[in-house]
Amino acid sequence: MARAEKRSASRLGAVQALYQMDMAGTPLNDVLAEFESFWLGQEVEGEEYKPAETAFFRDIVEGVVREQRRLDPHIDRVLSDGWPLKRIETVLRAILRAGSYELLNRRDVPARVVITEYVDVAHAFMERDEAGMTNAVLDRLARELRTDELESRPTGGSGQ
Repeated sequence: MARAEKRSASRLGAVQALYQMDMAGTPLNDVLAEFESFWLGQEVEGEEYKPAETAFFRDIVEGVVREQRRLDPHIDRVLSDGWPLKRIETVLRAILRAGSYELLNRRDVPARVVITEYVDVAHAFMERDEAGMTNAVLDRLARELRTDELESRPTGGSGQ
């Protein structure tokens, strides 16, 4: 399996783990152990979960938890007026946090790849409107956080 596919599976797993932590209050170490043992690369209730890059999965989940106080104000600033992050649906909140974490801290991954990947994750869980919102929010964040990258490079490429 290609690295890009493993990273996509890592992102999907990270969003699910962040969602579970938010909804059920599952502690960080418990959610990491559960996902690494029973979800990533496993079959769960007839659903096949693709193998993931475990270190990348951990980096996203731990990074969002560690950096949340830094991430949330960035996301709040680009959301539409009157819709603070705390009012956004839980899955969408997890997607936006994970995407903003990568934009801020994973310069090894091109901004366009981050945006595309999390829009794909949004499509897996939600309707088109939420996926469009994911695209809009992460694109605005990327333009703020990675101005040099987005101005100097054409769209496309692969650095997943």
